[in-house]
Amino acid sequence: MNNKLKKWVYLLVLSFIWGSSYILIKKGLVGLTPLQLGSIRIVFTFLILLLMGFRSLRQIPRKKWGWLALSGFLGTFFPNYLFAFAETTIDSSIAAVLNGLTPLFTLIMGVLFFGAQILKKQVLGVLIGFVGTLILVSEGISSAQAGKSIYAFLVVIAAFCYALNVNILKYRLQHVSAMGIALGNFIAIVVPAILVLCFTSFSIREATENVEIQKSLGYLLVLALFGTAIAKVMFNELVAISSAVFSISITYLLPIVAIAWGILDGETFGVLQWAACGLILIGVALATERKKRELQKN
Repeated sequence: MNNKLKKWVYLLVLSFIWGSSYILIKKGLVGLTPLQLGSIRIVFTFLILLLMGFRSLRQIPRKKWGWLALSGFLGTFFPNYLFAFAETTIDSSIAAVLNGLTPLFTLIMGVLFFGAQILKKQVLGVLIGFVGTLILVSEGISSAQAGKSIYAFLVVIAAFCYALNVNILKYRLQHVSAMGIALGNFIAIVVPAILVLCFTSFSIREATENVEIQKSLGYLLVLALFGTAIAKVMFNELVAISSAVFSISITYLLPIVAIAWGILDGETFGVLQWAACGLILIGVALATERKKRELQKN
């Protein structure tokens, strides 16, 4: 499969996988706390990646480990906990739409730190996306309880972390294999995750006796295998064969998947929320638009 076709296949597959992740997080929170969910997800994923790609560690240059650690914290560690806490209050579908801000932040980071050029339409896109976000997280239309819609901003922070990470992947870890990056990320963050888990009330004995915890762990295992381990490797390769902005444009499509799962699970989505989603997606589309010459290169 040539890279041109491969990047589109990866884009569609990752959109479905990550679009389904939000409902799995929601289900996982039924029997686990946000800190437990975030930590166990990291541990599960680390074990899966270790089995899948132990040999790839030999190919990682020593000078890249600092960037791998930073990438691990920005691309996985902090977002894991931020999304878990956010979804204790906001609907999984809203979390997915807010994550659509990632391309906007990716563009801004590229301009500020990596010398990328920006078009007038892209500036307009940033502004439109920002307005849509303000509407979506406002207390009046948020699915959150009164006074708690601030939790939606946790997703915005996570989107900012993702944007920093994708630029690091593209400009600082280009010559490291996709599996090497994924496993290196989790080697850097697994010990902190275990320490966080130790400070929670999680008990293996209770987990063997509590049906709700067992179901949550089952959802988490699926999330770790597909939504983190396999998806991380695919995404790292996608970044390597395409542009940073194209890679993160997964967020165009994953809200559609997440909203569909949310509606099937009984979540409601009002007219104003649909309008806010539309503004965000329009803003993202404008902000990530490239000149024809640039698109041909990617």
